Amino acid sequence: MDYKGVIVGLGNPGAKYDHTRHNCGFDFVSYLVELAARDGEASQQNGGKFSCELWRLRLPKLGGLWLAAKPQTFMNLSGQCVQPLLAWHKLKPHDLVVVHDELDIPAGELRFKLGGGNAGHNGLKSITELLGTPDFYRLRMGIGRPPHKGDVTNWVLGRPEGEDAKNIENSMELAADTLFAFADKGLDSAVRAARKAS
Repeated sequence: MDYKGVIVGLGNPGAKYDHTRHNCGFDFVSYLVELAARDGEASQQNGGKFSCELWRLRLPKLGGLWLAAKPQTFMNLSGQCVQPLLAWHKLKPHDLVVVHDELDIPAGELRFKLGGGNAGHNGLKSITELLGTPDFYRLRMGIGRPPHKGDVTNWVLGRPEGEDAKNIENSMELAADTLFAFADKGLDSAVRAARKAS
């Protein structure tokens, strides 16, 4: 079966991590699956051999079939899901969009890019190491930095509140629009769509 690509939302498995800042990639995949179930097609696949929850999605604005995954390996081992998932489906790093939290972007803002460094993000680091390249697409969802320096772990593993929570929730629709722009017209269009959302 030919897929246009795979969308991997990063997070940690288990109820204790649900809806934490670090899990906004998981939340985005859930949002996309619900959207596809409503406006297109969404069918859950057996992701066991890839250590992930896996769906096959079709949405008019995505133009074709996509895979969407939530790795169940814990964040710092995300590559152990992503590399075999791509290999099995004969997909290349350029067919991969990783959706992840980003400390250096204000809560609710978005950025889209190809390649680059990992900025200390262990999920990206693991994927880069196992794919052997940093050249995959990243949809970066801003969570902002903690008000007190040095409190990063508690911050990313905490749940957003107040204005931050509202902004991150609102960004899900904008993130989907960014993905649609990418599927339709490629990188430059997605970069513009993400910045427009900010």
